[in-house]
Amino acid sequence: MEELRHECGVAMIRLLKPVSYYEQKYGTWAYGFNKLYLMMEKQHNRGQEGAGIASVNLNSEPGREYMFRERAEGKDAITEIFKRMENEVSDNCQLSIINSQLLMGHLRYSTTGKSGLTFVHPFLRRNNWRAKNLCLCGNFNMTNIDEVFSFLTAQGQWPRVYGDSYITLELMGHRLDREVERLFAEAKEQGLQGTDITQYIDSHVEMANVLKTTMGHYDGGYVMCGLTGSGEMFAVRDPWGIRTAFYYRDDEIVAVASERPVLQTTFDLSKGDICELQPGEALIVRRNGESCLEQIMPAQNYSACSFERIYFSRGSDADIYQERKRLGEQLMPAIMQAVSGDVTNTVFSYIPNTAEVAFYGMTDGFRRQGYSVRTEKVVWKDIKLRTFISANSERNDLAAHVYDISYGSVRAREDHLVIIDDSIVRGTTLRESIFKILDRLHPKKIVMVSSSPQIRYPDYYGIDMSRLEELCAFRAAIALIRERGLQQLIADTYRACKSETATTNHVRRIYEPFTVDDINRKIVEMLRPEGMEAPVELVFQSIEGLHRACPDHPGDWYFTGRYPTPGGTRLCNEAFVNYVEQVLKMQL
Repeated sequence: MEELRHECGVAMIRLLKPVSYYEQKYGTWAYGFNKLYLMMEKQHNRGQEGAGIASVNLNSEPGREYMFRERAEGKDAITEIFKRMENEVSDNCQLSIINSQLLMGHLRYSTTGKSGLTFVHPFLRRNNWRAKNLCLCGNFNMTNIDEVFSFLTAQGQWPRVYGDSYITLELMGHRLDREVERLFAEAKEQGLQGTDITQYIDSHVEMANVLKTTMGHYDGGYVMCGLTGSGEMFAVRDPWGIRTAFYYRDDEIVAVASERPVLQTTFDLSKGDICELQPGEALIVRRNGESCLEQIMPAQNYSACSFERIYFSRGSDADIYQERKRLGEQLMPAIMQAVSGDVTNTVFSYIPNTAEVAFYGMTDGFRRQGYSVRTEKVVWKDIKLRTFISANSERNDLAAHVYDISYGSVRAREDHLVIIDDSIVRGTTLRESIFKILDRLHPKKIVMVSSSPQIRYPDYYGIDMSRLEELCAFRAAIALIRERGLQQLIADTYRACKSETATTNHVRRIYEPFTVDDINRKIVEMLRPEGMEAPVELVFQSIEGLHRACPDHPGDWYFTGRYPTPGGTRLCNEAFVNYVEQVLKMQL
């Protein structure tokens, strides 16, 4: 319901045969680019602010380009990039790109507030030595970029841009330089000269060395992907397994994507053909096409993101589909209580579109218990309406009409209306749109169901939820603290957050005096629009229910405040300090 900017998407292909092989077998020189395009479009949901591609031609002669990059902004960036590339090839401007064997694509969602083509991946570091050229893209957010920046500058480097992408490019580029210089010295010791030294370097680069001396500096969730000018390709996953990546290998290609169904659809594969990159592990493809898995960092406490399963990833994944159905089914007892057991006079529906699978699970659960349930498509999501009027009141009115309803789908003042969504984050859409339009149907009661638990804490690993005051559960807890005269709790929590290094998440104290139902009732009170007639009850997934439904993805920091890395805990404490000082305007 509330669209979140979130995890980016990555796509990589290494062609293991000459391009002529694919032209002969598949009828087109553009086999690799066509597959890259399809992989990117299948992950369009992961990034609509911009996109970029990069490629490397291993057979280019000196004096001709061998490393290519194209980027564009906007939701149509993928189409623009591939159209531009097609035109350039047709005009014989960049014929060398046709023979690229290494291909990489990226879809961007910003979590930093920075926008513009400058911040669109991939990022490229140029050098006149082919092996020192580096192109990076990734799905990541680093929590300790200040520390890494200080490390770089202490060595005498002078980064041009302050941002985790650029700083990572410079740090890894610096380590790649050292690796090339190590090989240069080896080649000289062996008596090699001239281009023989170049060939030796290109054939012996150990990307594992580069990754081990780079990625150990970082705290955060990431899948980092890259290409070098000499033909190395790699993808590395964070040691906590927060972000995901999948890969496939055969005798024709090596391919990597953020989501498994992307590879299944693009290459017509079964689930068992595809492997998941493990925490701290890198898939490395050498210049000669040989591939291997390297443990770059020791695996840490496994914390794969559960929100990937609830909301962000494509529901077409076999496991995710079943998990989302279980999330819906598990809510049946709480829903029964909310409608006082009166299933006969209850209409079940969902907020389009990501909650649809949980809706199937919810209704299946009732049917398995022998109930005959009434289902309707009550809510429709229209195209995004443009706001031409500058006044806030008119803008809010237009925003409220992004959703519409099926009139007559509920019997006025007779039917309960149970409507499920995947999550309730800020509550803005509920207050400004959903509750208002549902009230027009005059249901006896609205039961608003969330297939995820209450989101109480910000995210710092790649999702645009970094401020506590944006979360309706947090605002409800603060309101309850004031109502019950517990303001000293705010002061004590502030001092704890400010005085310690980030070893404990002190923000969890804010919720301790209250039950889930206490916070539910306060959220309803805060989000209920003026003049609304129907009573409203909220039903959230439990933490235990979340883990039963998604047992292999235990990362639950949004809901519990248990961050997998020290950086996440530190930033949460800092967020509370900022809230007190900037929002409450208090120095305690």
